[in-house]
Amino acid sequence: MSGARTGKAIIIGGSLGGLFAAGCLRRIGWEVEVCEKTSDDLASRGAGLGTHDEIFAVLEHLGIEVDEDIGVPIRRRYVMERDGSCSLSLDVSQRQSSWAWFYNRLKDILPARHYHFNAQLARIAQDDRGVTAILADGRRLQGDLLVGADGIRSTVRAQFAPRAQPQFSGYVAWRGMIPEAAFPPALHAQLFDRYVFCLPEGEMMLAYPVPGAGGDTRPGHRGYNFVWYHPIGREDALAKLCTDARGHCHGTAIAPPLIRPEEIANMRAIGRAKFAAPVAEMLDLTAQPFFQAIFDLESPTMVFGRVALLGDAAFVARPHVGMGVTKAALDAYELANRLADRATLDEALGAYDESQSRFGQAIVQWARHIGVHLEAQLKPREQRTAEELHHQPEKVLRQVGARISEIPPLAGFTALPRSSGKVQTWVAGDAL
Repeated sequence: MSGARTGKAIIIGGSLGGLFAAGCLRRIGWEVEVCEKTSDDLASRGAGLGTHDEIFAVLEHLGIEVDEDIGVPIRRRYVMERDGSCSLSLDVSQRQSSWAWFYNRLKDILPARHYHFNAQLARIAQDDRGVTAILADGRRLQGDLLVGADGIRSTVRAQFAPRAQPQFSGYVAWRGMIPEAAFPPALHAQLFDRYVFCLPEGEMMLAYPVPGAGGDTRPGHRGYNFVWYHPIGREDALAKLCTDARGHCHGTAIAPPLIRPEEIANMRAIGRAKFAAPVAEMLDLTAQPFFQAIFDLESPTMVFGRVALLGDAAFVARPHVGMGVTKAALDAYELANRLADRATLDEALGAYDESQSRFGQAIVQWARHIGVHLEAQLKPREQRTAEELHHQPEKVLRQVGARISEIPPLAGFTALPRSSGKVQTWVAGDAL
């Protein structure tokens, strides 16, 4: 293939992975065109977002300022028992940010003329001279490279690796965010400023403060986010949960307003039975809870000729690692580095595939390890290992959303950007 140092990239997917790819490729002199299939701006989507030091380093690399507005600082994690007592706490400094904060800043550095709404991919054609994205409306966009950053249900991956399908874990994550102003004073004092874990057998609840609407981090304007991992069984149970009041099954996901009221009532009842009163009260305050099915996905390769997968289009790790956006950012950073360093596109994409496939596989395996107790609820009790039978609370507190440097399968992985001392200070919250 032709030289890799400059060229034009067609990016399929205009969410965070696609925007990170656009920023990193423009940084090395490439032209980019970003195709987003939806018709509306995505800034209102998404909620809380866990962060890692490396994602801030990529932002710095792109010239995006990182300061205290990035999110809400958290310094300790707590295990709350059924009676409301705290059985364990650990110092773990981090910041909980918001999806919208990243989206707005990444989109701001991309000229609007290079971001295309209503651009649904139909198929891809490629040869030795280039690659063409053929859109559903007949438009054809040509380039030297096509980046598939279109998520877990990737149209790009489906064309080249149709057998690489998401595998359901057997559990879902109920989620919701409550405005700080909705908290009664007593509940606010008990819960709001804490990162709380509830770990009854067969359940894992995480609840923590996040930026509020528009990324607002001012006290009184923040939000409180929960993620409750709850085993439900296999695909037939998921299909039932994704069936609306009219009896229509929406596949493996359903729009929040279409979730049947009895499913939400059942969720709240389980919460009252298993969690401490403050956590159950928080669930009752959630105006529109929703859920996501938890999947694993591993692609056999990330490169198909002039086509490269990125982020969740290639590997999906369970949310326990909090690595979805960070992994996409690191894929984008590494792809640009390889293109800048290698003489040909073939060499660059080969190096990218080797590095980021290894990285993606390690993250997926680590996330499975953290979720082993939840997945094991589908097995007869007598067939479970000691690790599958019971949570190990201290391990859970340390492993969920751990720093990349603390994840054993990634020991020695050196293809990571490093953030400045200033960013490290903001992340830890020491400057506040």
